[in-house]
Amino acid sequence: MKSALVALALAFAPAALAQPSPGPQPLDPPAASPAAQDTPYPGLIRLDVDASDTARRIVRIKETIPVAGPGPLTLLYPQWLPGKHAPRGPIDKLAGLKITANGQPLAWTRDPVDVYAFHLEVPEGVQSLDLAFQYLSPTAAAQGRIEITAEIIDLWWSSLVLYPAGHFSRQIMVEPRLRLPEGWGFGVALDRVSNHGGLTRFAPVSLETLIDSPVFAGQFYRRFDLDPGGRSPVRLNVVADTAEALAMTAKTLDAHRDLVRQADRLFGARPFDRYEFLLAISDRLGSIGLEHQRSSENQVASGYFTDFAKAVADRNTLPHEYTHAWNGKFRRPADLWTADFNTPMRNSLLWVYEGQTQYWGNVLGARSGMQSRQEVLDDLALTAATYENRIGRRWRTLADTTADPITAARRPQPWISWQRGEDYYAEGQLIWLDADTLIREHSKGKRSLDDFARAFFGGVDGDAAPKTYTFEDVVAALNAVEPYDWSGFLKARVEAVTPQAPLDGLARGGYRLIYTEAPTPYFTALETASKLTYLIYSLGLTINREGEITAVLWDGPAFEAGLTVSTKILAVNGLAYDPDRLKAAIAQAKAGKPIALIVKDGDHIGPVQIDYTGGLRYPKLERTQGPDLLTRILEPLK
Repeated sequence: MKSALVALALAFAPAALAQPSPGPQPLDPPAASPAAQDTPYPGLIRLDVDASDTARRIVRIKETIPVAGPGPLTLLYPQWLPGKHAPRGPIDKLAGLKITANGQPLAWTRDPVDVYAFHLEVPEGVQSLDLAFQYLSPTAAAQGRIEITAEIIDLWWSSLVLYPAGHFSRQIMVEPRLRLPEGWGFGVALDRVSNHGGLTRFAPVSLETLIDSPVFAGQFYRRFDLDPGGRSPVRLNVVADTAEALAMTAKTLDAHRDLVRQADRLFGARPFDRYEFLLAISDRLGSIGLEHQRSSENQVASGYFTDFAKAVADRNTLPHEYTHAWNGKFRRPADLWTADFNTPMRNSLLWVYEGQTQYWGNVLGARSGMQSRQEVLDDLALTAATYENRIGRRWRTLADTTADPITAARRPQPWISWQRGEDYYAEGQLIWLDADTLIREHSKGKRSLDDFARAFFGGVDGDAAPKTYTFEDVVAALNAVEPYDWSGFLKARVEAVTPQAPLDGLARGGYRLIYTEAPTPYFTALETASKLTYLIYSLGLTINREGEITAVLWDGPAFEAGLTVSTKILAVNGLAYDPDRLKAAIAQAKAGKPIALIVKDGDHIGPVQIDYTGGLRYPKLERTQGPDLLTRILEPLK
């Protein structure tokens, strides 16, 4: 009887008392690709690119890669692209890969972990591999940025090449050849050996230089000399949707030439032997602003030349990208420089790389006449207001936003004011204004951030070899200009949670941020160019022309009323929505009249009331007492 009771008890014992069976164990990951070594790759890679099929936007590639002997070989598709600060290589656009050796097909396998790596075995007696594949450029915006139109090609070599693992990219030599539609013109910072019938052969260059040398080609193309007789060529290569868009006035050309002159006076030496601005005036090509050592890729809206005064959203583009030749390409954060294009980059110093470039871009814009002084001041007011209302500063440091190119991948965010974005750009600009005015104040006007720029970013004409820097290098260079606790200054603004925006530079510079009921002409021009209505400083939202909300300020009046991005405003105080009616309703609400909206959120339509009585608010800088350092900063250098 006792034995039976024991057996019964065991039969109904909790499962936890039973001995568990062994669970699964992880498999060891496959061996990593060979680490890059600073040794020459044997032989010269030949790269043939046919980009003439603009109708279907298919780029066809043939590549011959010499090999040293039999054995395993790993080919890499570039993943971490300079200037993107993230793993953005469009591996999904590579198709049709075939590899042969001595005319016989070779099998390849993609690495199951590193999907940018392709493994194969080189047979005995093989001296080179022949590759053929296609790059399928997007045919619709939903597939990615539009790089090819019927009139324009923006070609990235990084999208069109596989390279052998195990060597620094500067140690791999490539001979590129490019076929374009016959009769098209193009700009590129490579040396041409021959050009016939749409086929151009270039002199061999390192893979590092090739990938840093994109091509802008177009049916409608024009080149302008920005430094006639200068110590090195600086040219503006322009492609456009139409021939008419290429017409530039003498005054506009002078402003672009003054940009080159003012940059010379600021930085001193040129870290390049030539510089090719690549500019697309197009409403069809996808937006881009990307820096390179000897060139830059930029897209601006139609009318950039023909109505330069109204191109307020685009006139700062070239000053910013040109500055990157010194800050970001020649002088580069040590943890952002990598030996090849598949080693992860680290973004810890982007507030120098991009933040100070944002600062110098605006300064050079004013000094050269690309922008007026008042436009730069109005833009600075907008930046200051943005970060005064950037509520996410309560929980997230500026340093942490340097991860955004990787974590957010520049996708639209539902609550940008709370999540923060790549704030190291514009908030970084405010920090460097703070530093500049501090140096000027402490030195009684004898020194400035200009001195830092010349000492830190200068060098020797034509010396383009990247020179890396650390946080400590930045601090030391600042101290060499003006002794101060620069380490504490920068860490307090970059590495700490700071709810208050860094506006000390404005105050020290002789200005303060205020809000008025009427926008500045610059603000109005930005609204017109962007086709948006900015009410972020009043109702706490931004709206497009169709009445759809595109941004909502966290904890702002619209937020408290339950509004979100993509909600559509149908009516304002009983009348069909239009921007002027909404602005009038905001003004009337100052007398206590609520703002009554009818909104559509998906399939739901209903009323929303916003309790707000603050009136219209637009940012502006107001002059205060004391030295006007901002005007001095923006004055052209002699």
